[in-house]
Amino acid sequence: MFRGALWLLAGRGCVGRGLSTRSGGSTPDWTEKVSEIKKKIQSALPGGAWDPLYDTSHLPPEHSDVVIVGGGVLGLSVAYWLKRLEKPRGAIRVLVVDRDHTYSRASTGLSVGGIRQQFSLPENIQLSLFSVDFLRNINEYLAVVDDPPLDVQFNPSGYLLLASEKGAAIMENNVKVQRPDMAALPSVITMVSQEQESATDRSPSLTRDIRQEGAKVCLMSPEQLQNKFPWINTDGVALASYGFSTSSSRMQTSGGKEMTLKRIHEVHVKMDHSLEYQPVECALVINAAGAWSGQVAELAGIGKGPPGTLEGTKLPVEPRKRYVYFWHCPEGPGLETPFMADTSGAYFRREGLGHNYLGGCSPTEEEEPDPGNLEVDHDFFQDKVWPHLAHRVPAFQSLKVRSAWAGYYDYNTFDQNGVVGPHPLVVNMYFATGFSGHGLQQAPAVGRAVAEMVLKGQFQTIDLSSLLFSRFYLGEKVEERNII
Repeated sequence: MFRGALWLLAGRGCVGRGLSTRSGGSTPDWTEKVSEIKKKIQSALPGGAWDPLYDTSHLPPEHSDVVIVGGGVLGLSVAYWLKRLEKPRGAIRVLVVDRDHTYSRASTGLSVGGIRQQFSLPENIQLSLFSVDFLRNINEYLAVVDDPPLDVQFNPSGYLLLASEKGAAIMENNVKVQRPDMAALPSVITMVSQEQESATDRSPSLTRDIRQEGAKVCLMSPEQLQNKFPWINTDGVALASYGFSTSSSRMQTSGGKEMTLKRIHEVHVKMDHSLEYQPVECALVINAAGAWSGQVAELAGIGKGPPGTLEGTKLPVEPRKRYVYFWHCPEGPGLETPFMADTSGAYFRREGLGHNYLGGCSPTEEEEPDPGNLEVDHDFFQDKVWPHLAHRVPAFQSLKVRSAWAGYYDYNTFDQNGVVGPHPLVVNMYFATGFSGHGLQQAPAVGRAVAEMVLKGQFQTIDLSSLLFSRFYLGEKVEERNII
C-alpha cells in the first residue's frame, strides 16, 4: 500500500466499464514494451548491467487496473474481494493508496468496534450478518499456510438497545424486520431464556425457520431485562432489544436527457515529505476514503455542475468527530456484558477481562465538535456521558477514566447510510463510503458487494441497489432509525 495525497485526471466520452487502460492496450503489453526498452538501454551502456538512474522502489507503479483511495478496513476489504473473486488468478492489478501509513488517525483503528444486527433496514441487517459470519470463520478466508491461526479478538457478546416509552413502538417494528418470523405474530413481548432456547433447539422445523431467515434478536420487558442483567437500572426503559447471537443469511439480486459521461484516466499520488507526484494510469478508482471521500469525489469533478442536476449532485459525506472514553470500574458489569446503548444515546461495552470499558455518546447537531483536529473534550464525558451511564448502571458512579481519544465518522448527511457502487456519470469511480459509524462492522460484506459490481456488473450476494449514488439526485432517502 502506498501513501500520499492525490488528484485525479478525468476526461469525457462515452465509455464502457471494462478493465483497460486509456490507450486501449493492456497492462501486460505495456510491461513488455518497458522490458524491451530496458534491454536496449542495457545493451548500449558499458558493463552490461542494468543500473537505473535513481531508485524508484518507493514509488507506486505507473499502471494499475484498480486504484483504491483509502487503506482502511473498507478499502482493504474491496482489495481482498477483488483478488479473491478475480478469474483467472492474477488477472487484475490492484493498488491501495492512503495518506496515513501509521494508521494513527485512521477511523478503523479509532472506532469502538461494535458489531450489531439491530438495524431498521434489511440491507444493513444482511450486511452485518454476512460480516459476522466472515469474522467467525476468518481463518477460512485469511489464514496463511504454516502460520498460526488468526485471532482478531472477535467477542460476540451481543448488543443491547434500550428504548423509552416514546421509542418502544419503533423498536418493536424494527425487530419484526430483523426477525421475519415475528411479523406474523401478535404484538407480544417475549424473552428467549437459555432454557427456552434449548427447548427450541429440539424443534428442528421452528429453529430452521427462525435462524436461517433472519437475525437472532429478542424483545425484553423491563422485568425480563432486570432478571437477565441485574446491574441495570430499568428506570425509564419501556422495552429492550437484545441481539444475543447471529446467523448467516443472504439476499438475491432482483432482476430522456443526454448526459456527458466522464472517466478518470490517472490518479496522481503525492509522496510523503516530497513535492513529487507519481501518475498512475488506471481503469477504475474505488473511493473508500472515509470521512474525506466527499473531497476525493470533488477531485473527479463530482458535484461541480449546475445545482439541481445530476452533474451538480455532491457526494454528501463529511467528517464528524466522535469521542471514545476508556474507564476502569472494579464493581462494573461482568463477562457477559453486551454492548449496551441507553435511551439517552450513551453507550458502552466491556474491554478485556480487567473491569475495563469503552464508551461514549454521539453529540446533537448543536454540539458537533470541530472536525479539524482530534483533540478530546473531557468535559463532554463529565457533562453528557457519565451522568447517563451512572444512572443506568449504578456501579459506574465510581468509575475512573483512564484515557480517551477521538476518531471520525464518514457521515452521510443525506440519510446516514452507506454509498456503494459506481457513479452514474463518472463511470469508473466506485464508492464504498458514508456508513456513518457502522463501516467497520459491515466492511467484509461491502467489500464483496463492490467487487461483484466491478467484476460482474451487478450485486450478487446482497442486493444493495438502494445504496447507489443516484438516490441523492432523486431525493430518495434510505432511512436507518438505529444510528448510534
